Amino acid sequence: MAEEEANDKVIYELVDEVRKTGVVKRGINETTKAIERGKAKFVVIAKDVDPKEIVMHLPVLCKEKQVPYAYVSSKHELGRRAGIEVAASSIAIIDFGDYEEEAKKIIEKVRVKEEQS
Repeated sequence: MAEEEANDKVIYELVDEVRKTGVVKRGINETTKAIERGKAKFVVIAKDVDPKEIVMHLPVLCKEKQVPYAYVSSKHELGRRAGIEVAASSIAIIDFGDYEEEAKKIIEKVRVKEEQS
């Protein structure tokens, strides 16, 4: 549980930093379009989306398009970190802006954790 919270914190901070100088698409429709068009570099999906069917296609689509993705626990926190006042079921990072190098390190760590699970 503590590892999951630490992972969430790192991902939320990434979204927060990228939003300042990069490009972030918010919401399920924008995220889906970004993945399908080959523009998404990293996708974050909230675990507490209800019904789950709303986001069920994202991991499959990300794997198909070879886009790294990660889960976070709260759609409300994801929305806040992405710069909106409402919950976000998912976000797609299109451009990391000034945070490119750090983002690549974080994504590699997340990818390793997924492979180990």
